[in-house]
Amino acid sequence: MMHIYEVRPRKDKRGVDLISDALPFGRLWYAQPNAISNAIKYAKFFSRSHNAVVRVYDEAGNVIETHEHAGDFKE
Repeated sequence: MMHIYEVRPRKDKRGVDLISDALPFGRLWYAQPNAISNAIKYAKFFSRSHNAVVRVYDEAGNVIETHEHAGDFKE
């Protein structure tokens, strides 16, 4: 199973949203100063037993970064 995450800037310009169907509530809000890196770290941690792709978008909706994570947690 592959988890797909999107990190998108908030319309109110107060940080970013981490969006995914894999999250229990659909999205999480991260505030500055390390909003993007904190969102990426959480997505990788939350998907530690699954493969994951984290896409970071700019305000225009373009992908500016892509991070891939191979699920490495085994029971």
